[in-house]
Amino acid sequence: MTSKRTINRTIELMLTVFGVWPGISCVLLYRVFWVITLAINQFFHYRYFVTHFHFDNLFDLMDCMSSFLEFVKLMFKLIIFSLKQQKFIEILTMTAEDWKDCDNTGVELRETAKRAKLSSRICNGLILLYTISGLAYVLGFLLADTNVTDLTAELPLIMKMKYPFVIDTQRKYRLVLATQSVFAMVCALGAGLFNALFLTLTLHVGSQINILLRWLREVGSKDIEKKHDSFATVITKIIRKHQNIINLSEKIENLYSYIALLQFTANTVTICSLGFLIVTAIGTPDATEKIVKCLLFYFDTNLEAFIFCFAGEYLSNKSKAIGNAAYNSAWYDMKAKDSRVLLFTILRSQRQLQLTAGKMAVLSLEYFTSIMKASGSYLSVLLAMK
Repeated sequence: MTSKRTINRTIELMLTVFGVWPGISCVLLYRVFWVITLAINQFFHYRYFVTHFHFDNLFDLMDCMSSFLEFVKLMFKLIIFSLKQQKFIEILTMTAEDWKDCDNTGVELRETAKRAKLSSRICNGLILLYTISGLAYVLGFLLADTNVTDLTAELPLIMKMKYPFVIDTQRKYRLVLATQSVFAMVCALGAGLFNALFLTLTLHVGSQINILLRWLREVGSKDIEKKHDSFATVITKIIRKHQNIINLSEKIENLYSYIALLQFTANTVTICSLGFLIVTAIGTPDATEKIVKCLLFYFDTNLEAFIFCFAGEYLSNKSKAIGNAAYNSAWYDMKAKDSRVLLFTILRSQRQLQLTAGKMAVLSLEYFTSIMKASGSYLSVLLAMK
């Protein structure tokens, strides 16, 4: 029996832990806990950046900056989802209604279930990848044997932070490392979670567009006549489905638009910073440790930008196909007054579905290319300053 759900249980469980899944108890407590915890974490990053701000310390500053921006992105996502909780509920309601509209044996159910299964596999893969990246980021520090009694040397920490206390015992040092490890894993899983959710919702919209395309191809065909469905009944169903797709995509755009804006602004700096860390680590005594720490993190940051841009490109291309399918239908076999109705679908499809970054840039593979070019340019400047 097909499980009629768009969002898999792993994503639902993690959204519950972060306090953004609708209907959970003590939701305010969850949100206050995460916001305060992440804010304190960012404050310690800020203290380190201010007290160590010097161009001779550029490597550590870039390390601090990259981890700081990751926590900023996670906190911003939690705040946006909290403020737009009603919008998220509407999205979940619309996806549930799409499942209800599918009959138990038809093509609609198979198409929706196929996309849901694909998105579930991708989500699990993303969560696993981000988990491995988080472990790679912290494992070297947890296994290292560090002498904490040497107060003249700076203690190696997973994330560059300035604490309001002195770490002068092994127990304190291990406690700090354990705390930072938890934060690093939380940040990694949070990044994977919201990216996976975004991709899941986009693929669901794609499945509904595929259903609409099939209906458009069958308009005016003999199969429709055999089912004794009138043209008015079929075209009404098509127009309603098209409008539901537009509404759902607009709600996803509204929910993720400013998240994408902050994400691409931060990712440009993060990609540049991590690239700088990897390049400058080459040839140093602890090059392997530094590169392993940063390489998967660098890959995940690029993947994060690619996922958003791919989703925007995917949705845009799918919306173009609606007009083409309407034009390629058997309109020439219809009555003149019936074929004119399809013009409205073709005209509406000319306004393509888009996902944007703060209404300022359309997410596409071309935009992803521009982000990579900008990051490369900033990296060149940093290497020249080194």
